Amino acid sequence: MNRGEILYEGKAKKVFRTSDPDLYLIEYKDDATAFDGLKKDRLEGKGVLNNALSAIFFTLLEEKGVETHFVRKLSEREMLVKALEIIPVEVIVRNIAAGSLSKRLGIPEGTVLGRTVLEFYLKDDALHDPMINHNHIYALGLASAEEVAQLEAAALEVNAVLAPYLKERGLILVDFKLEFGRHKGKILLGDEISPDTCRFWDSSSGEKLDKDRFRRDLGGVVEAYREVWRRVKGGENGALESQD
Repeated sequence: MNRGEILYEGKAKKVFRTSDPDLYLIEYKDDATAFDGLKKDRLEGKGVLNNALSAIFFTLLEEKGVETHFVRKLSEREMLVKALEIIPVEVIVRNIAAGSLSKRLGIPEGTVLGRTVLEFYLKDDALHDPMINHNHIYALGLASAEEVAQLEAAALEVNAVLAPYLKERGLILVDFKLEFGRHKGKILLGDEISPDTCRFWDSSSGEKLDKDRFRRDLGGVVEAYREVWRRVKGGENGALESQD
């Protein structure tokens, strides 16, 4: 599949047109950013790992009935996806208090929540992705009530699939960010599912195996991402690019 013109370049990915108007090509970058771009670095191999992990998670979710934009992995850094009209609402799914939730509500990090919490944020870097609610979404015309219900149901289903899957591999799914888009009248899960967008903690030690290692200057970022990949792949060895 040949890549065409670039449509978008974000903090961690580039999106290209292809010869098929219904399909896009995503290239995962090694760039790492935090705190609205104030902290930046380049972490060799991060993009390869995020591409590999996203492909695994999307494939699993498709097998469990969650519709996603994923078509197939093309190379170590590239995947083919269905073209989406992105809904500018980020859905955050929280199982355990961490990050901004802990700070905002004064809940100690690591507190298991009484029930899974869903939050919505406006996807707008210039405004620092402010938190919004259902009424904001409807008032701004970002999505209909029916679509929001679909986002919530899909987000909870993703959680129901991934949390036990990861638990079997010694990982706790603390929280994660999802993005969705419209494709031929359907709402599909888009973006990526990786240590860049999820908080993964080791079940035994509580060690952080995600982007918080970069945010908090803990070091070993790529090594942590590779450990997640190793557990998800069941301890298999070999080059990442060979694991399609």
